[in-house]
Amino acid sequence: MRNVLTFILAGGKGERLDPLTRDRAKPAVPFGGIYRIIDFTLSNCINSGLRRIFVLTQYKSFSLQKHLLTGWDIFSSQLGEFIDAIPPQQRVGSDWYKGTADAIYQNIYAIKDYNPKKVLILSGDHIYRMDYGRLLNHHNDKKSHATVCCVKMPKSMSVHFGVIEVDRNGRICGFQEKPKDPKTIPGDPKHIYASMGIYLFDREVLLGELTQDADRDDSSHDFGKNIIPQMIKEKKKVYAYNFSDENGKSRYWRDIGTRDSYYKANMDLLKHRPDFDLFRKKWPVRTYHEQYPPIKILSKPGEKGVKAGVIIDSFISGGCVVKGAEIMKSVLSPNVSVENGAKIRDSILMSSVVVGKDVRIRNAIIDKEVVIPNKTEIGYNLSLDRERFAVTTSGIVIVPKKASFK
Repeated sequence: MRNVLTFILAGGKGERLDPLTRDRAKPAVPFGGIYRIIDFTLSNCINSGLRRIFVLTQYKSFSLQKHLLTGWDIFSSQLGEFIDAIPPQQRVGSDWYKGTADAIYQNIYAIKDYNPKKVLILSGDHIYRMDYGRLLNHHNDKKSHATVCCVKMPKSMSVHFGVIEVDRNGRICGFQEKPKDPKTIPGDPKHIYASMGIYLFDREVLLGELTQDADRDDSSHDFGKNIIPQMIKEKKKVYAYNFSDENGKSRYWRDIGTRDSYYKANMDLLKHRPDFDLFRKKWPVRTYHEQYPPIKILSKPGEKGVKAGVIIDSFISGGCVVKGAEIMKSVLSPNVSVENGAKIRDSILMSSVVVGKDVRIRNAIIDKEVVIPNKTEIGYNLSLDRERFAVTTSGIVIVPKKASFK
């Protein structure tokens, strides 16, 4: 894996995650209580043995860069290892990153400087576990010029993803962007291969394709829309890598592109037998841990001023203080305080949220440093919630960072 140079694309605006992305890039959005979304991609890299990683940042990158500096300064520069953040530098023009391919092209000097045999391109806003070593072996076995990772999905989901068309040998022969009538998997008319936005290239092939694409005025400078289709036209060997287990079942992968998908992915973690289990010691997810005291739960029945409390099917992070509250199927990030009589159900509370007495919250995402007054209700009157906050199409209420209550 030392001959692989890795780029993580982490510069997207994340407009569909607003208001969670008003103050931070999408990969820096908190997830699962103590993590940031980008931690999952970075952990895959570390566990796969990748040690030369560039994170390409752009919009509202301060929070992300701070997280990388504090939580991911773990490599030895003397051994040629690094995780470095690179913002747009206008080395080849005056533009910001105009697309996924352009982001790599603007940093083409790094590829030439480090001279890897392979270049791996990843997204910083997906939740999954992948051993990139298996991807590399598949790429080499096929003698492929480029390999595109894909996951099997129902045909009805095609309008949400780029769809890869393959022949019976797994060679890619077409690409469709969010089609209503997609090309299905050979021999399986009910399923498609959805692109995961993960690409592995031979170095020289990538350099040539990026240079050609940069000169095209009609290009979106995107790997899925432009680079891969052009390689198919040129009869280059481009293969799909099916992200599945030994039995052919698709492995867990979630694109956290919308507010509802973000909410659902968090709730997935709380299942009794989750498809994505954070407690797998053989493939840990690492992050930066601030120094918080242990969790404090005050729920002794009969104690004066404190009601009996209960916590069921939930994640409670360090530094939280729960006083006689009822918490069910919820994720509490560090340093959250919940007062007597509060009821929290099916919700996500980010760091330093304060929940007052007798507050009722359900189906909600509460961003950082929100103070919720006593007896407030969130998620019970969506008409009122829409006047105050954002509400998703499925009825999830999102309270922005540091929001105030009138």
